[in-house]
Amino acid sequence: MLYSVEDNVQHKQKKRRKTQQNQTDISLIFIVIFLIVFGVIMIYSSSIYKSLEDYNNSTYFFKRQLVWGALGIVVMLIVSKIDYHFFNKFAGLLYIICIGTLILVLFVGRNINGAKRWLDIGPLRLQPSELTKLAIVIVVAYLCTRLIEHLDKIRMILLILAVMCLPTALIGIENMSTAIVVACISIAILFAAVPKLSKLLLVIIPPAAIGAILGVVLFSYRSARIKIWLEGPWTDPLDKGYQTIQSLYAIGSGGLFGIGLGQSMQKNGFIPEAHNDIIFSIVCEELGLFGALILILLFVLLIWRCMVIASKAADLNGLLIVIGVMSQIAIQVIINIAVVTNSIPATGMPLPFISYGGSSLLFLLTEIGLVLSVGRASKIKKTG
Repeated sequence: MLYSVEDNVQHKQKKRRKTQQNQTDISLIFIVIFLIVFGVIMIYSSSIYKSLEDYNNSTYFFKRQLVWGALGIVVMLIVSKIDYHFFNKFAGLLYIICIGTLILVLFVGRNINGAKRWLDIGPLRLQPSELTKLAIVIVVAYLCTRLIEHLDKIRMILLILAVMCLPTALIGIENMSTAIVVACISIAILFAAVPKLSKLLLVIIPPAAIGAILGVVLFSYRSARIKIWLEGPWTDPLDKGYQTIQSLYAIGSGGLFGIGLGQSMQKNGFIPEAHNDIIFSIVCEELGLFGALILILLFVLLIWRCMVIASKAADLNGLLIVIGVMSQIAIQVIINIAVVTNSIPATGMPLPFISYGGSSLLFLLTEIGLVLSVGRASKIKKTG
């Protein structure tokens, strides 16, 4: 009888442990899915005019984003069930693919709105810079984990910076804002891994300053954006300041609670590509300050959940992966909202989960899958 009782207790413990090991961070999944649903709704609302004008179909962009969102959620859940260490085996291959596609897009990429950022692969349109964000998270986190005992040496920090500088420079040729995000991901991971902050700053600050100066000097349109920001968009209201002015009109007309979902006037041809990078202004116009603050709060909750998972990570590799993903989302949200409100010079930056873009959403959800995988591993360690 004693044996059967002990056996029953052990069976219950094993069952409980198995249940805990299969748990995922439901709160994080809920926040992400809510953001996707909100994004799809806002894309439908903000893109009706553009969809009818270009495709004679009011749901063109809505349907495409819906498909990418559903696919991304499936990928996120699959990746969340895979041990994140598995992806370290393909870090080198993933890095090479990124470099190859970034070079390829410069020569045969599709030119949209004056920029080559997309590759047409059969029926799909891929943005290599979005894949690079995912690759940098995996590659830099892996290198820092492998070299952690030597990261007190400047030459090792330089080695990792050299790895991330090539894709950053290739992206910067066409898209400086995305290059900044990629650089920030690497720096955030290094910040968490390098034991001596002074050495990290000594290595990072000079090349960052040189890169920023070259970016402004070599590409005159970037210096023009800075000039129009400093002087005010109303100095060139029909050209370089046009989008910013229309965005501010949208934000101002929204008031506290907005003019109503679907009732935006600025999306009707006044704001170009209202469903893309500038979509936050439509959120403000239709849902007001209240709706905008709710959206920002959701992003804050998302970052907080990532911080909780990072604090409980089973190992350094998991911690650095979550920090990379968390920093990417945070910097994109900050830059996007700052541009829309004219707090910084205009630049192209999608609002995570909200702006239209299939490859952006897919790779971002893949990164969330990695974060969920880190969270599962921490629970397995706890119950093991």
